[in-house]
Amino acid sequence: MKTKYIDLIQQTYEFPQEGFSVEDNELLFNNVHLMDIIKQYGTPLKITYLPKISENIHKAKRYFNVAIAKADYQSSYHYCYCTKSSHFEFVLSEVLKNDVHLETSSAFDLNLIETLNELGQFEKSNYIICNGCKKQAYIDNIAMMLEKGYVNTIPVLDSKREFDLLEKYVKTPCKVGIRIASEEEPRFEFYTSRLGIRYNDIIPFYQERIKKNPNFKLKMLHFFINTGIHDTAYYWNELTKCVNLYCDLKKIAPELDSLNIGGGFPIKTSLSFEYDYEYMAEEIVSQIKQICTREGVMEPEIFTEFGSYTVGESSAVLFSILQQKRQNDRELWNMIDSSFMTTLPDSWALNQQFIILAINHWDREYERVFLGGLTCDSMDYYNAEANLNAVFLPQIDSCNYRGEDSDDIQYIGLFNTGAYQEALGGYGGIQHCLTPAPKHIIIDVNEEGEVTTKLFAKEQSYKSMLKILGY
Repeated sequence: MKTKYIDLIQQTYEFPQEGFSVEDNELLFNNVHLMDIIKQYGTPLKITYLPKISENIHKAKRYFNVAIAKADYQSSYHYCYCTKSSHFEFVLSEVLKNDVHLETSSAFDLNLIETLNELGQFEKSNYIICNGCKKQAYIDNIAMMLEKGYVNTIPVLDSKREFDLLEKYVKTPCKVGIRIASEEEPRFEFYTSRLGIRYNDIIPFYQERIKKNPNFKLKMLHFFINTGIHDTAYYWNELTKCVNLYCDLKKIAPELDSLNIGGGFPIKTSLSFEYDYEYMAEEIVSQIKQICTREGVMEPEIFTEFGSYTVGESSAVLFSILQQKRQNDRELWNMIDSSFMTTLPDSWALNQQFIILAINHWDREYERVFLGGLTCDSMDYYNAEANLNAVFLPQIDSCNYRGEDSDDIQYIGLFNTGAYQEALGGYGGIQHCLTPAPKHIIIDVNEEGEVTTKLFAKEQSYKSMLKILGY
């Protein structure tokens, strides 16, 4: 009878698989021996494996460029990184090695891009797609970037009022985009997105305002589906509506030449994850071409804004089990040495699920457990892997386990955590129950193919917290 943890994983999933394998009963993440990292730095620990970022960018660019070639599509594809997914310097530095553009969400994003230009990592000719609701500071920074020669800074209008501000403060020639207020899925709480301008208002708005102002040219039509790019009737219907609007607008706005389909490529949140990226790219390109051909309109340049897809699969959070508590006949609680609420806020705020795997002891029998965080909040727990509806880990002898002997300690990892978690958790700020933010390690591969590690941030100290609190 197969009752070991490795048996459970191999019987439940296709394993090993891309990014995950096992040697000597210990887990490797992108061929990196995690136990070696843990022995060097301890836990709790956040890690970022930089090569995965470039790998995913190359994949997406290949999917779309192959699709364009197959469809004999007459325009090109542009990959933009959505900076709000992760603003860290090491992330942007890796992203910009790959001839990509950037999408921004706020005023400070543009200050960040200026710094990247000063470091020689971002060219002034690159596209900067300025999304989001634009307060005065954001408008001021857009005007500043245009004046400094960032000629492809494109503010995407989220409302009609934003054009009033652009007219008032932008004095140099400016390309603009318009975001469509797409209809959300029926199960969503609201029928229409709060973002963008209504379908029926876009053409009249262009004719009355943008067309008459020689300082502005309509460059781009933008739409985004909150639930992402999926092979559903809902997604294809929304894409079709958007492309039809593009064609109608193109006929009266010849300067319009770009369609921004936003982000939405999903990432792996379970070892059973399946998604045909190649098919989706080919179908998107094919449908855009078919509609444009039917309407007698030149195919648009295609822009995407992949954020989670770019960085999500590059990171993991590693914990050790401090102790196991049996609360009744059925509940076994494995208590980690950190907090889910502070390190992975999406796990409780949005019930986001991540891949959970044991780091060591794959040769032990498995048991069902609940994972509990350090804080005194009842919501600080994790109780289900995506498709198992439970968490299974190698067995612990709760009577004798102390979490002190390095050979006996059970380590676990939550994987593909690279998007949004630091920003939502308030990196470098005050954590719930004053739980310190863990160390953060950057993992790379040098020219000789050797794995290198660098400490990006130490574990947060009590002094830094007290200073923020005014003590």
